Amino acid sequence: MEDLKRKTVQGGVARLAAQAINFLVRLVSLMVLARLLGPKDFGLVGMVTAFTSVLNLFRDFGLSAAAVQRATVTEEQTSTLFWINVVVGAFLALLTFAMAPVIASFYREPKLLAVTAVMALGFLFNAAGVQHSTVLQRHMRFTALAVINTASLILATAIAIGGAKAGYGYWALVAMTLTTPLASTVGLWIAAAWVPGLPHRGVGLRSMMHFGGTLTLNGLVVYVATNIDKVLLGRFCGVDAVGLYGRAYQLINIPTDNLNSAAGEVAFSALSRLQGEPARLRSYFLKGYSLILALTVPSTIACAVFADDIIAVVLGPKWKAAGAIFRLLAPTILVFAVANPLSWLLTSIGRVGRLLKMGLVVAPIMILGYALGLPYGPKGVAFAYSAVMLAWLIPLVIWALHGTMIAPRDILLALSRPLLSSLLAVGLAYGVRLACGQSLSPVPRLALEGSVLAAIYLGVLFFVAGEKVFYLDLLRTLKGSTSSAEGSPVSA
Repeated sequence: MEDLKRKTVQGGVARLAAQAINFLVRLVSLMVLARLLGPKDFGLVGMVTAFTSVLNLFRDFGLSAAAVQRATVTEEQTSTLFWINVVVGAFLALLTFAMAPVIASFYREPKLLAVTAVMALGFLFNAAGVQHSTVLQRHMRFTALAVINTASLILATAIAIGGAKAGYGYWALVAMTLTTPLASTVGLWIAAAWVPGLPHRGVGLRSMMHFGGTLTLNGLVVYVATNIDKVLLGRFCGVDAVGLYGRAYQLINIPTDNLNSAAGEVAFSALSRLQGEPARLRSYFLKGYSLILALTVPSTIACAVFADDIIAVVLGPKWKAAGAIFRLLAPTILVFAVANPLSWLLTSIGRVGRLLKMGLVVAPIMILGYALGLPYGPKGVAFAYSAVMLAWLIPLVIWALHGTMIAPRDILLALSRPLLSSLLAVGLAYGVRLACGQSLSPVPRLALEGSVLAAIYLGVLFFVAGEKVFYLDLLRTLKGSTSSAEGSPVSA
């Protein structure tokens, strides 16, 4: 507990850096592979991953989160959980293998039979490393996890590019899909230096199974609620509508997806270690929450105001029609930035049942919103999505925080500083755009808007809103952790 703060800050920085590198690697791989392979190659693998992505929700049955959340976990419990994960992974692999003929028949594509059968191995590779990842998380070794994830992705990308150059076509993408979990599992075994023992009965796993099952069911509910919009558009509005909406949706989710992936793992582990200390847990959560909001709130407003320039620079002129959809989806960034960290809090203190209830209430409301917006095409669905989420945000926050050590006023206070700073910064940046940006092309204009926004936002946040001390403390903690790491040997 003495160096929990140091490990949390160091781990958060490591995960953020890894996410930045991973984003660049994925972008480069997409650019290179798109020139070496054709749309059909990507389409074949995409058809299979559309099926396996649903099964991925069940790949560890929430047992990794259950093991991290528990205050104490015995060697017998960890070993038994390992074998349960392997059994679940083997079952999903066999199920995918058995579904190969059905998938090939459904798409009327014989090549999918072999592709699906081979890609089924990914579930087994993943299962073998789940508990080793949990061991590293419980010891707050996020730098090791970040290195493993990044190295696995780089290796998989190199193999895919090499295979594509050698003429293996879609099999290069299949190899990339399998290499990532295989390399990651090998790295996790080496870093954790833990060999599982034999499974045991009666070691107290009932509560962990219930925790993991509830978490998995909630993930399934959320997955359906946040993906059925694309299904409805495809069924009733056609492929072009799905293409425009899907690309705008993918782009709008980059800020929250990257931050949730980077910060969620670290925050959940740190908060779980503080279950018995409500005051410290509250302090840690609010500091992390303020940091997440500070990074995402300006993105929300910037995406809404500068949507056309962002679409032109990132997607190109042929995607101009996606600009309006992108702008209408922008409020969802704010909603997810406010709401997602609450799931870390509830999961860390064992309130997964409340998460499931919230999901079961929100999902039908979201689907109803999609249905109401569907007659108006992608724009209507995007507007309905944002409107429903904004209307539901305040009741969701109150429900989530009821009976916890965090009050709604804490959330309002944490949100108010970056929100007011962002509104002022974006307003001035837009004024600069009107004054001298009309004659510029989209790339320099967006660079000008972004530079002005960032400079004013940071200045107001630090010196007017009084957040300077908070960030200086984070920097001192990070500097101290770096000095400590350089002056001491690496622990196992």
